[in-house]
Amino acid sequence: MHVKTNAGIGVRHSRFCPSRQGGGCTAGRKGGCKPGYEARVWNKRVNGWVRKSFGTLSEAKQWRVDQLSAKSRGAMVTSTKKTLAEAWDEWYTGATAEPKPTVNTRGGRPFKPSVIRQYQWAMNTYVLPDLGGHRLSELSHAHLLDLSDRLIGKGLSDSSVRNAIMPVRAVYRREQRRNHGLVNPTERLELPTGLGQRERAVGRDEAELLFSLIPVADRALWATAFYAGLRRSELQALKWSDVDLDRGRINVWRSWDPVVGFVAPKSKKGTRTVPVIDALREYLEELKLATGRDGDDFVFGSTRSTPFTPSNIRRKAVAAWATENKRRAEEGLAPVEPIGLHELRHSCVTFMKEAGLTLEEIGKLVGHSSTYMTDRYLHLRDDHRDELTKKLDAYALVSSTSARIGQLDAARNS
Repeated sequence: MHVKTNAGIGVRHSRFCPSRQGGGCTAGRKGGCKPGYEARVWNKRVNGWVRKSFGTLSEAKQWRVDQLSAKSRGAMVTSTKKTLAEAWDEWYTGATAEPKPTVNTRGGRPFKPSVIRQYQWAMNTYVLPDLGGHRLSELSHAHLLDLSDRLIGKGLSDSSVRNAIMPVRAVYRREQRRNHGLVNPTERLELPTGLGQRERAVGRDEAELLFSLIPVADRALWATAFYAGLRRSELQALKWSDVDLDRGRINVWRSWDPVVGFVAPKSKKGTRTVPVIDALREYLEELKLATGRDGDDFVFGSTRSTPFTPSNIRRKAVAAWATENKRRAEEGLAPVEPIGLHELRHSCVTFMKEAGLTLEEIGKLVGHSSTYMTDRYLHLRDDHRDELTKKLDAYALVSSTSARIGQLDAARNS
């Protein structure tokens, strides 16, 4: 039997295949040869061929495509005996080194403890059991795509599959800085996109309705997520010394990690000053008066010195919304839809956009580090921030249906 191959790819027959003595290959017959495939690419550095064997022709093709692509970019094709498991151990040791990590993000900042824990979990649970023994120079797109398919088959969500590949990408980026000829199989890797799984965003009326149904002591927390766009970890770390109600500002400069405590924000742009619009000020003033907290006390803490536990906050809110939906069902009314703190952060971005703020202005206020944010907007001027606050206050007023009706009634009666 003739086994078709491509240029740069040869067939490796089984040990007892007649083709080794000049006969015909028995591939396809019962108990016949099961040929493998050897792909090769010329390496000028060693003046020789770099070879690699595969079980299928498709894997051999993909590896050779990756190698040729690396050569076209000026990278020398190379091989290494280091396995993915060994490279991961080096990455993890460097990322957690004390007193100063030797493995950092592309921006030069230490990886957040929560990110390192997430990477460690993904590698130990999903990646290393399947691919840990493979050499870095052996892994290909096909290996990672097969892993992706297996994880999806186990019921993992698209985002979980992407998160499982993220630490592999981080490992290869580090190794490529030391071995410029190493091909990174995570480059241009097509993974599940999660399209259709959109984050929910609510308008002001729906948000205020949801806030009105939860325990009074928790309302300021949920309102701050909506009107100021703080991340959950930033809300946990917030102290009253960070809140200036007289000037209408919240200074965000730290986050909370459940294991190590206070940490730096997610990115450099995470350190920022956020305006306190009038709608939010009312919530915060009531909370401060009710709790009597100040200074270094946690704003939303379970106690003055203990940050809130997200699961407890979520549980109380969901219970309150469930009670309301039971009442609504008895009266034939549409139910309210629960929401999370992260979704309120998305809602804040929408709220700001509808208020007329530009993407750059929004990015600065919510601490995004996306590519459309430029260095020109690293710091908003005080007068500019005051102007944005006025925009948000004005929009908050007209975006509320009840408030708008009151305006129209007042106009008609005047």
